Amino acid sequence: MGRVNKANLKKTLYYLKRNGIRKTWYAILERLEERRRPYVWVPPAREELGAQRTSWREGGPAPTFSILVPLYRTKPQYLRELVESVRCQTYPRWELILADATEDDSVERILRNWEDVEHARRIRYIRLAENAGISENTNQALLYATGDYAGLLDHDDILTENALHEMAAAIEAGTRRGKRPRMLYSDEDKCNGDRSEYYEPNFKEDFNLDLLLSNNYICHFLVMERELMQKIKLRREYEGAQDYDLVLRAAWALREEEDAIVHVPRVLYHWRCHTGSTAENPRSKLYAYENGRRAIQEFVRRAGWQAQVLDTDHVGFYKLSYQGDIFRIRTDVGAVGGRLVRKGKTVGGRLLQAGERPGGALPHGVEAGGAPAREGEVLYKNLPVHYSGYLHRAQLPQDACAVDIRNIRVRPECRELFRQVVGVEYGTVPGGEIFDASLLPAGCGIRQVSLELGRALRAAGYRILYLPEKEFDRKI
Repeated sequence: MGRVNKANLKKTLYYLKRNGIRKTWYAILERLEERRRPYVWVPPAREELGAQRTSWREGGPAPTFSILVPLYRTKPQYLRELVESVRCQTYPRWELILADATEDDSVERILRNWEDVEHARRIRYIRLAENAGISENTNQALLYATGDYAGLLDHDDILTENALHEMAAAIEAGTRRGKRPRMLYSDEDKCNGDRSEYYEPNFKEDFNLDLLLSNNYICHFLVMERELMQKIKLRREYEGAQDYDLVLRAAWALREEEDAIVHVPRVLYHWRCHTGSTAENPRSKLYAYENGRRAIQEFVRRAGWQAQVLDTDHVGFYKLSYQGDIFRIRTDVGAVGGRLVRKGKTVGGRLLQAGERPGGALPHGVEAGGAPAREGEVLYKNLPVHYSGYLHRAQLPQDACAVDIRNIRVRPECRELFRQVVGVEYGTVPGGEIFDASLLPAGCGIRQVSLELGRALRAAGYRILYLPEKEFDRKI
């Protein structure tokens, strides 16, 4: 992150036009700080990869994967590297389906002249009659899929050698626990055209619905039960945001079993950036962000929420504006929390439970890479309120295991539960619905009681929503 190049200068100028000088100044300061925390992608050790190959030779039931790739005027080098990244998988039960919409046979000739006898039966080339767009081209590939799971791979991107192994291991682990995953996603990073540099890692949250309704943080590498993907398919009217739309509709289909959506916390996908790609230049496909907003709005409509999807300062990031009391609109939300601010910095708000993987930086300036959190740790601690944080997440609505009780609003139906856990009646500050923290007994352990309340609300089936917006800030 924070690389100085022509593309980033363009992004800065576009941000300036959208948001003005003051916000741009803070954004530049934050990006400069990020440059001090360089990222280096470290591939798995050869010994680890060898052990993975050996572990799957023993046979027995194991999931199969269909990797779907829509091709269109794909550069020869990119195509070879993509196919090679699948051929080199340490996990053996895969098929690669290449759906080519190129007008001539230039891409087909590359594959024809590149003999792969060992994997010939598992690499399927399909010549499409027309270029109907990435969504329909991918759907054509999906028709030929036979695996238990289907995965999406762009024609100029790369899978790490252990990608399918990690997905299969997560599926096997979930199945042993009695809950077979139905959709899985991994962490990812970006690379330049010749793969000499890796940067901007995306260390992700475990499934977080409200964060997903703010940004497609799931993105790559995504695999989904083949039958589920074949049922919902990709939609051409959401072109550019077709993956986002697919994930949102899958999340809707799995809304009663969110534990079937599994995050694999390892970088398994390299998103190649080059001139014209959305990854390198957000303005190259502004229609994609409009379609992303439309996809979220459809989710909101399905849910029956009175809310409008709004853009944030950052392209491709959104927030919901609720048309009335959130507890009336969202029956799934048991409590809402905001930031606690001291001297212009976040010192409280979203609290993490032991083992939770929030993704990215924890306290400001510490690159955690998705490492498990300590009990009661404050996410975004010491981050200036004008900064957007790691991948802008510090400014996005998101679900939380717990929020600080000193800045919490609790659903009226949950206030008896609040009294049982906290030990005091739910009283509010004058003129508002925020809990009056002065009612807590002297010496109360703020973090501990906040975590206990969070656990009780979630056990009762409620979601806790963290809204890091200025109107919900509380200064202490």
